[in-house]
Amino acid sequence: MKMLSRRDFLKLSGAALSSLAFSPFLPQLGEFNDTPLIRVATTSVSVHSQPNDEYKITGQWFRDELVHVYEEVNSGTPDYNPIWYRVWGGYMHRAHLQKVKILYNDPQTDLKDNSRQLAEVTVPYTQALRPYIKDQWQMLYRLYYTTVHWVVGVDEGPDGSPWYRVLDELLDITYNVPAKHLRIIPPDEYTPISPEVPFEQKRIEVNLTTQTLTAYEYGKVVLQTRISSGLPNGNPGSNGIPTKTPSGKFNVQVKMPSKHMGDGNLAADIEAYELPGVPWTSFFTEKGHAFHGTYWHDNFGVPMSHGCVNMRTEEAKWLFRWCLPPAGAEDLNPLTLDKKGFGTSVEVIG
Repeated sequence: MKMLSRRDFLKLSGAALSSLAFSPFLPQLGEFNDTPLIRVATTSVSVHSQPNDEYKITGQWFRDELVHVYEEVNSGTPDYNPIWYRVWGGYMHRAHLQKVKILYNDPQTDLKDNSRQLAEVTVPYTQALRPYIKDQWQMLYRLYYTTVHWVVGVDEGPDGSPWYRVLDELLDITYNVPAKHLRIIPPDEYTPISPEVPFEQKRIEVNLTTQTLTAYEYGKVVLQTRISSGLPNGNPGSNGIPTKTPSGKFNVQVKMPSKHMGDGNLAADIEAYELPGVPWTSFFTEKGHAFHGTYWHDNFGVPMSHGCVNMRTEEAKWLFRWCLPPAGAEDLNPLTLDKKGFGTSVEVIG
């Protein structure tokens, strides 16, 4: 468990003042460059000489390193995910990469304590710190681009600037992140979509064979997309639940715009299964299977998860707003930070 003092923080900041976009909790980016960026979202990803994994490996990038993208290429292989990024030295397949941006925000310094507002991370990642003793700060999780968190206040950070106080609903603790790294999400951005449509006229179908999700309204398709369901032969987790997404008929039961998935181990290393701030989560089984946004891979079309239905974050957000029960800002329980109810029907086939 790492500790960081105010002096350590300021020394770290002062050592990199030459970096234009520097933050102690972001990789150094050097001089300004507005080319597209990708973050390595797994232990390592290889660079190949051509956009095909049978070609020579020319380099390697490691977890959370940022890579500039010069071109997006459809090479036709693999069939289900043929997109490669041309980078320095060759090509990287997008399966374990996340497209990211660096967007700084004006801090909202007038937040009332415990006001509980949703916010999303708008930088590749930011490091959460927790006040420990005296001027010591405990280093906790990294919070990644597009993850969603509950902001419950604003404090002075170790650098003297505003840092948001974030509530972790799984652990029931708070920690701090630089306010400029989070964008407060206005309530009208996640208002329910077509809530007037009768209950029986909305339904969701997931096909495990084709790895697709289709949403119907009045019998017409309103969303169809590729997903990643649970690994059919994965090792069960510590809870003993198989990783294969269960087939059958279900209903959306609980919706949480922000969910910490994992064991909640504060001392977990960067490779551990700890996913704070999983965005736009809609649970459809009592065992915890859910639709949710995904920031740790871009490999939709093949099973990848521990049982949930992984979706692109923007599509998971749309589904969260569209399916029942309604879960707008006024609908969420301020104590449990969720919305419970017998919701839209879900059929999982295959």
